[in-house]
Amino acid sequence: MTLRSVLYVPASNARAIEKATGLPCDAVILDLEDAVASGAKGMGREAAREALEAKIFGKKPVIVRINGFDPDGASDALAEDLAAVLPADPHAILFPKIRFAADAERVELALSASLAPDQIRLWLMIETPQAVLDCAAIASLAARDNARLECLVLGTNDLAKEMRLRATPTRLALLHALSMTLLAGRAYGLHVLDGVFGDVKNLSGFESEALQGKGLGFDGKTLIHPAQIEPANRIFSASAAELAEARAIVAAFEAPENSGRAVLVVGDQMVERLHYEAAKRVLGDG
Repeated sequence: MTLRSVLYVPASNARAIEKATGLPCDAVILDLEDAVASGAKGMGREAAREALEAKIFGKKPVIVRINGFDPDGASDALAEDLAAVLPADPHAILFPKIRFAADAERVELALSASLAPDQIRLWLMIETPQAVLDCAAIASLAARDNARLECLVLGTNDLAKEMRLRATPTRLALLHALSMTLLAGRAYGLHVLDGVFGDVKNLSGFESEALQGKGLGFDGKTLIHPAQIEPANRIFSASAAELAEARAIVAAFEAPENSGRAVLVVGDQMVERLHYEAAKRVLGDG
């Protein structure tokens, strides 16, 4: 599954949903949480269900971000979200404000209790300091039999707020958290997505942050504006130079005269079979 560009769309905004159907993002997140005011939650649930049932996004993965656990137990928003959207068969449920592996287990139980079809996947927001510190245990849920967990999504704005950070272009203070989450996800075969970039008019700043995210190893970036789709798709796709290098490595290892060899020189570089496997992933064959 390709997840270079994953666009948040407020579920209560009918115009935004309609516009998103024609956009070239790789996936859509219908947002019932932060993007929907408390008084519009019901309307958002209905709109999300209708969009899913009508399959207006075609074969594109549609994920629904639901409301999280209410620490006071005063809100039924989570249960109401699940009751509304699960029968409409979203690709995945995105759950916010995860703190510990126990929270993720509660989400799995909530999905089972709501009779979620087996094919519905689980995405988790990593947006609290506790979640970053426990991210390996959270990601390890993917190793269980019949696990739903598929993707970790960085909530960098919430994380920065809880860490009491001021936003900087380098994201230096966040790099440890970003890398820890990525390592945990990769250890258990999960997709991992970088957080949003809020200054929608600053496309050069977005590109710089996306390039940093690609360099760190993220699969793609979550987006809040259609203008960010094209640079995300371009940056998180293999460049012409990367494709040419990958083709050369694959061709060298698959040449009959190199059968069984573990190390080759391709161009001016010494490459091993690990580079061959990486090159096949770049070409979409691995």
